[in-house]
Amino acid sequence: MYNNVFLIGRLVRDPDMRMTPSGVAVTRFTIAVDRPRSKDRESSADFIRVVAWRRLAEICGEYLTKGKLVAIEGRLQIDSFEKNGERRTFEEVVAENMQMLSRANAESDAVPAHTTPG
Repeated sequence: MYNNVFLIGRLVRDPDMRMTPSGVAVTRFTIAVDRPRSKDRESSADFIRVVAWRRLAEICGEYLTKGKLVAIEGRLQIDSFEKNGERRTFEEVVAENMQMLSRANAESDAVPAHTTPG
């Protein structure tokens, strides 16, 4: 069996980083992944929940912000539970790798213009 997911999308809000009672970092965030546009339909996106654990959770919590473009590699996890007598299903991608695809701060990364005195 093989369960591998690779996604590229933008964060829809800042990530939420917390610590478990045993001190393990966990960060959750949602990314918007564009769907292919057909001729007669407007553009649309899927909103996919992502969870990262331990050191990757710390990195995501520190460096990711709303609007950042990221690549996520991980596995799909589907859990179900009962709430108020109703069965619910919860899907999320457990991130194993994350790559930031947009610059940290485009303005601060800009190379200053140089002029020669003359």
